[in-house]
This record gives sequence, C-alpha cells and structure tokens, in this order.
Amino acid sequence: MHVGILGPLLISLEGVAGRIDLAPKPRTVLAVLLVNAGVVVPISSLVREVWADSPPASALRNIQTYILQSRKLLSQVSGASKRAVARDLLVTRPGGYLFGAEFVQFDHLTYQELVDAGRADIRQGHCMKGVALLDRALAMWRGPAIVDVMSGVMLDARRHQLEASKLGVIEDLCNAKIAMGRYHEAVADLAVSVCEHPLHEGLHYQYMRALSMSGDRAHALDVFSRLRMNLVAELGIDPSDPIQELQRSILHSSSAGYTALYPPSMGRMTPVV
Repeated sequence: MHVGILGPLLISLEGVAGRIDLAPKPRTVLAVLLVNAGVVVPISSLVREVWADSPPASALRNIQTYILQSRKLLSQVSGASKRAVARDLLVTRPGGYLFGAEFVQFDHLTYQELVDAGRADIRQGHCMKGVALLDRALAMWRGPAIVDVMSGVMLDARRHQLEASKLGVIEDLCNAKIAMGRYHEAVADLAVSVCEHPLHEGLHYQYMRALSMSGDRAHALDVFSRLRMNLVAELGIDPSDPIQELQRSILHSSSAGYTALYPPSMGRMTPVV
C-alpha cells in the first residue's frame, strides 16, 4: 500500500488510487495517524486535533466511530478484511491508536531519503547525481501537503515542517545548479517559489544569484527591491546582511561569491508564508 501526504491525501494499492470517501472529521483523524505512522497517537491528541478546546461530550465515542470508518476505508482500498486491518494496519493501543508502517510506503519518507542522498552527493562533489536526486524528490510533490484535510495544531505543524523542507530543498538544488553553470534552470526553478513566498530571503538570494549570472542584472536588482519593500511593509525589517552584500556586488558587477557551492549563511531567515 502507498500513502501520499505530499499533496492531497492519497491511498493506493499497486498504483491504483482508492477514493478516500470520508467526511472531514474522520479524514482528519486518519491523516493524523498517517503522518505519525509507527507511533501511538493518544486519543486526547485526536480529540484536540478535531475539536480544539471545545470537544463535545460525545468526543470519545465519535473518535471510535471515525476509527471504524477509517478501517472500513482501508479494508476497501487494500482488499484486507476489517479484522486484518484492525490487527495489522490501524491498531488499537492502550490510550490511543497506531497506524502500522511495516507494509506501507509513504511518499514523504521516500522524499526524505532522496533529499538526504542528494545532499550527501552534492557535499561529496557528485553534483550531477545529487541534483538529479533532489529533482526527483521535488517531483514527488502533488500540491501543498495534506491540502484537502481539515487540520488542527498537529497537522498544521506537520504541514509547515514539510513545506519548509521543500523550500530548503529548492534552495539547495538551485545553489548546486548555479555552481554547475545551469543558471537558466535555476531561474526557472525559483521563479514561482519566489512569488509564492515573498518574504523568504533564502529563495530570493538564490534567485538574484541565478539571474545575475545568467546576465539579467536588472531583474536581479528588481527582485531585491521587491523583497525589501515586502519585508519593510510586512515585518518592519530590512533584508539581512548577506543579501544586501549580494545586491552591492551585483551593482558593482562583481562575481564574488557567485560560484561558491555553499554561499555564506543567510543568518536571519524570515518566516515561511
């Protein structure tokens, strides 16, 4: 069985996706168990995720009903009996429930394996191989993480973690492509991300580098101006020192720092939005 959370919630068997026909609340319960696969999730945590600080008197009974509905869905998708699902897949444990990970492939875990391997190859100087692995990792995303699930604190935190990881991978990938002289590819990779995250200095830093080295200094300086305007308007702060130094280097037509595989630390990073 394959489970996907890097986009809309996905459960498939042998490449055939099963319809996740669950109402919002049981869908949330199932999603919490999926993103915490292999770990017992306390019933209290499930109640808090679904109803925050205002659970109904029937909350415990409702959670039990949602678990039964989830087991029925998993049985339909996997072809296993409900008894087998309750024994091996969505398991009752003292005080909570556990989604077994032994026979399931999760897209976010495969994604992380590709990311770790790609970054290791880049650090060791195998840039072409590392870039290919990071490209594969990013290609696994089908949209915003668990986008079709009503979320509370736990899922919001997990979604933010995954999205922040994705942005970090985009930075590392484009940094390596710039070091390899693939400036135009880096520009294409960053264009959308910079628009979607107008306060993210790391993405803007790499975008400015790629634009400048591809010969578009005017656009690179415009990117800095828009970043500065957004930071001042939204947060009341100026861009960090490294990106201001990059702007000055571009103004003076300097290539200093452009070819380093790992540029200076960005220092203060603005929030991902």
